[in-house]
Amino acid sequence: MITAYHRPQTLDEALALLTQPNILPLGGGTLLSKPTADSVEVADLQALGLDTVKKNGNNLELGATLTLQSLLESEHCPAALKTALKLEAPLNIRNSATVAGTLLAADGRSTFASVLLALDAKITVSSKQKAEETLNIGDLLPLRDQVRGKLITKVIFPLNVKLAFEYVSKTPADKPIVCAALAQWNSGRTRLALGGYGKSPMLAMDGTEAEGVDTAAKNAYHEANDEWASAEYRMDVASTLAKRCLEGLQ
Repeated sequence: MITAYHRPQTLDEALALLTQPNILPLGGGTLLSKPTADSVEVADLQALGLDTVKKNGNNLELGATLTLQSLLESEHCPAALKTALKLEAPLNIRNSATVAGTLLAADGRSTFASVLLALDAKITVSSKQKAEETLNIGDLLPLRDQVRGKLITKVIFPLNVKLAFEYVSKTPADKPIVCAALAQWNSGRTRLALGGYGKSPMLAMDGTEAEGVDTAAKNAYHEANDEWASAEYRMDVASTLAKRCLEGLQ
């Protein structure tokens, strides 16, 4: 239950508020709006101007409070990421859910986080103690519980890469049982991220070339049993999706 509301006008004000243990950042509100018995105070971030999306050289920079729908509608959003965003949440949720909030709440079935992991996205984080630091998304995802008191301000990913995304789900409205996102740089560097299982998407491959991408996908799921699918099923599907992604890059 929200017991107090704060609306900081500057980033410094917001960071000062977030040093207090009972104050949480409020972006889109999709998580904090859920019923809970816990009492919390919120710091509304909407006055901080963190809802921008802009192309900066070969990178796309996303403000932390940019909504998923605004990103989807951006002319700079890659087609593969648009597909992933549509699977991440329905339209009503996309209109309020923010980039940073979605990443912090993402589990292994998050298509948005899966694509950003493949793209090796960079996350800018600010705190009262440290004005700004940049983390790789692969470092952030396992440590999200340590972000309390800090504030994600920006998400950055490259545009000068080839990107493909494939998935399998029980119904068109469901999040995937298995999804694969593949990014390839002009240098040949290839990153494969897999979603559909666990606490966060997994990086299955980050190599200098694409050879063996199907094997890497298969090996990544050898213990991926849950109520949605067996490990054997996921291993076979992941291998197939990885090969489709690679073909889609051609």
